[in-house]
Amino acid sequence: MTVGFVMLCHTALERAAQVARHWAERDCPVVIHVDKRVEKWNYDRLRADLSDLTNVRFSARHACEWGTWGLVAATQDAAEMMLADFPAVRHVYLASGSCLPLRPVADLVAYLDQRPRTDFIESVTTEDVGWTIGGLDFERFTLRFPFSWRKQRMLFDIYVGMQRQIGFRRQVPEGLVPHLGSQWWCLTRQTLSAILEGPDRATNDRYFRRVWIPDESYFQTLVRQVSSNVESRSLTLSKFDFQGKPHIFYDDHLQLLRRSDCFVARKIWPYATKLYSTFLNDDAEAQAGGEPNPGKIDRLFAKAVERRTKGRAGLYMQSRFPNADWENGKTAAPYSVFQGFADVFENYDTWLGKVTGTRVHGHLFAPDRVHFAGGETIYNGALSDSAKLRDYNPRSFLTNLIWSTRGERQSFQFGPADSQALTWFMALDPNAQISVISGAWALPLFRSNRNFSEIRKEAARLQKLESDFLNVLKLGSTKARVRTWTLAEFVENPMEPLQTIVDEISPRSLRRLTEAPKMVDLSGFGQFLQNLRNQGMQPVLMGDFPAGDDPRPSAARTRRPYLVK
Repeated sequence: MTVGFVMLCHTALERAAQVARHWAERDCPVVIHVDKRVEKWNYDRLRADLSDLTNVRFSARHACEWGTWGLVAATQDAAEMMLADFPAVRHVYLASGSCLPLRPVADLVAYLDQRPRTDFIESVTTEDVGWTIGGLDFERFTLRFPFSWRKQRMLFDIYVGMQRQIGFRRQVPEGLVPHLGSQWWCLTRQTLSAILEGPDRATNDRYFRRVWIPDESYFQTLVRQVSSNVESRSLTLSKFDFQGKPHIFYDDHLQLLRRSDCFVARKIWPYATKLYSTFLNDDAEAQAGGEPNPGKIDRLFAKAVERRTKGRAGLYMQSRFPNADWENGKTAAPYSVFQGFADVFENYDTWLGKVTGTRVHGHLFAPDRVHFAGGETIYNGALSDSAKLRDYNPRSFLTNLIWSTRGERQSFQFGPADSQALTWFMALDPNAQISVISGAWALPLFRSNRNFSEIRKEAARLQKLESDFLNVLKLGSTKARVRTWTLAEFVENPMEPLQTIVDEISPRSLRRLTEAPKMVDLSGFGQFLQNLRNQGMQPVLMGDFPAGDDPRPSAARTRRPYLVK
């Protein structure tokens, strides 16, 4: 007893000829069906290439469009020829022209000899299957589908919608319980002949002609009526992506295919010369294999699907720009945003960079230009300091900066005078650490040499912008780590907030701050705020700033208590 192969071919016929010859020369009969839409000259060449093999047959040709009855009709005719012409065949293995044997034919024959009455076909009910794509599970058995899903998609959808609207339902033949599964099976002669010669075949064929994608349900359903021993699995390795499209195997999948221990794999790229030369070589006959176990590589495919659908955290590719809120992390790494600190302290970015050992930028979103650390004009990732280029897509600017500097924490200054295009983005980013000294924007105005009427107008504008930003940070949907201080409470005790910030940026340093950066001169600032009030502008974000005596940093609260064990 041996195994016979039915091959459904429609493209790359030269590769199909190689595989058919491989099987036929090892005493496995082959019946080939070639799609009727294939040109006659191509079909004739295939027949000529295999004409020297006495155990190769060609069945009647049908037009095999995806999801239509033609695929089942082609399989029926080829299987009937196999059963009639080769009585020594005990199992019939259905394959495609893009299939490739991964293990010696002798292994498959021995495996089936140990299971002479076992049918290998994936066959599960619609309630148990989770891979159906297109929104049609049981409805594929109860509606009509006269239009092609691929070529007449609009008509297909309209006709399905009309049937749903009027409540149309086809009657499933009595005794049939619809099952679904992979098209690629291996059935015994007894089971296959019982299906093809059964008294209800005409009724079953008439019903399944109007089922959507009948090649995934015809044999899968009928095998349950006639077989006494069904293993609901395929001996063919076939993987599908999240859209229901088959994965294509290339030369670099060689070791992956070997690890699966499956007998046959599809779909193989026609130009995968290394795969064909390796698995169709006589040396492959010596390769050992165990129980077919495609689960060995399922984890790798799951990772591939996840990478394809989610991408890498914080990476926005031109080829796969995600929909809003579909990205896998807004940015690639944690970063720090400081608002008001550069206004309170002199050379704050230089001081912070030395203390934490990180790169600290100035105002990246300043109106004039991008103030990169060290005054650079071009930064990692070929990012320019041009404000015009940055403002063309501010989100991409920030995400590219974080992605291009992975492994080095980025910190930058921000303020109400900067572009506010990313306030929501940063607030919703779990990687963002935002520290705000509210009202600190008034210090540059205090030191400016401008007319007071201009100062008052600018102060009102900046206060409105900062107030809007603080309101965003207070929302429950905010995911960034946010710390805010009013200017009055910060200058009273600056060491504790600075220590907290340094500890978060450099958690392993455990360095205690002994001194803060030099604070700007606040003499007269309280009176400046009072003057703003007198001119009709009410500064509210600075906290309780005295109008007379200027606040001084407290020396009594420079350290936090620690528990010593």
